[in-house]
Amino acid sequence: MSPSFRPTERRLIARLRTPTHVQEYLNNLAYNNEPPPQGATLRSFRGVVRHLCAHCLEATLFSTVVLEQHGYPPLVISFESIDQLDHVIFVYRQNGRWGSVARSRDPGLHGRKPVFASPRALALSYVDPYVDYTGRVTGYALVDLGREMGGYDWRLAETNVWKVERVLLDYPHRPIRMSDARYKQLRAWYVAYRAAHGHKPTTYAGRERWSALPSEFGESPRR
Repeated sequence: MSPSFRPTERRLIARLRTPTHVQEYLNNLAYNNEPPPQGATLRSFRGVVRHLCAHCLEATLFSTVVLEQHGYPPLVISFESIDQLDHVIFVYRQNGRWGSVARSRDPGLHGRKPVFASPRALALSYVDPYVDYTGRVTGYALVDLGREMGGYDWRLAETNVWKVERVLLDYPHRPIRMSDARYKQLRAWYVAYRAAHGHKPTTYAGRERWSALPSEFGESPRR
């Protein structure tokens, strides 16, 4: 483990040995809604440890740094959406299958079990749950942060690491296409569900391949 880590960081990394451990930790972490007066943030692993909250990209950077210390490559998938509310997840390979670790305001955009045959198959599992009032995935990119960020300190920086966001936004994304009919059907179902139940749905096809959700979505984390 790098000597740059502080003692509290070392202890946390030693405890979070697997993607499941990291997902459980993130599920219990407050979501960073970036309220005033601090405004928008993009904190490194160190910043997340200090503030004990994270939005989706901060959670991905946290996951990447922790699991890199346990031998996982620093790989992420970036999603593009028509409403420009993009999403980023940490991805890993286990026994030849792909899974992910993630945090979101939306239940369907959290982690996935390592059961997918390829990064694209994993990405496609997010397409239906991405549809809400405005969201619709248009593309995805598998990005090696270690290679793309070079010598930039995105792991332990004390300040916001906005360069990571810029690199992901500029990275070429592969298209994901959903028919207009399918999109309209999913959106209509989502709107009706929210109106009837007052909360976001979790009843999607393939739900059994999701990781455990944070308790805020009505599901207790698995131990």
